Amino acid sequence: MIPIKTDEEIELQRESSLLVGKTLAEVAKRIKPGVKTFELDRIAETFIRDHGALPGFKGYNGFPATLCISVNDEVVHGIPGDRELKDGDIVSIDCGTLMNGFYGDSAYTFAVGEVKREVLELLERTKESLYLGIEKAVAGNRVGDIGYAVQSYVESYGYSVVRDLVGHGVGRNLHEKPEVPNFGRRGTGPKLKKGMVIAIEPMINLGVKEVVQNRDGWTIRTADSKPSAHFEHDVAIRNGEPDILSSFEEIEKILNKK
Repeated sequence: MIPIKTDEEIELQRESSLLVGKTLAEVAKRIKPGVKTFELDRIAETFIRDHGALPGFKGYNGFPATLCISVNDEVVHGIPGDRELKDGDIVSIDCGTLMNGFYGDSAYTFAVGEVKREVLELLERTKESLYLGIEKAVAGNRVGDIGYAVQSYVESYGYSVVRDLVGHGVGRNLHEKPEVPNFGRRGTGPKLKKGMVIAIEPMINLGVKEVVQNRDGWTIRTADSKPSAHFEHDVAIRNGEPDILSSFEEIEKILNKK
């Protein structure tokens, strides 16, 4: 069964989702060459707990940290540690919170210092594909409409869509039904109904779509070692137009000051 939330439940979930954006903005202030990824993780955990919430990822299926920090060719699920960010890196930071009994889950890919033009374009177009997918997240459409919108846009630039990882429903559990692939055919897949909440999260590679897993059992990276970008929003399904519960506004305020 795909969970349906009441308007009141969606508002509680919005608080969790907005806290993720504020947490990522706090982390964004510290992103620069030389910072260690565990330092960013510590900042996020402190900020989340100070706001009366719990880190949504820490301990989830044994994951050891608050943030998934994935650098360059790492797609998702990178574990924070002693690694220092370098000038020219890109870093996907995925964060979850648990508050009021509901999860928020959102991700943003940051440029560190001076990044190559073709890689910055990958980031911009991956983020654009997220919003094109969100446009289709309305009652009456199908999950395949979202995937098709993402896939057709990014493939027009020669990028590839990761197949082994997908978006998902989100609510009282971090991962709920339905799965939300970033590829697909229009008019296929589960029907979207008012009150569903889904996390849409394009994971787009500069090179091939294939991925491999590191020996740590978590980190997923591209098979050809080319960069990957990842952006994610939580979206409530409504009649007429989508309702984005998470926000990049606070993050981009920080980035625009840098």
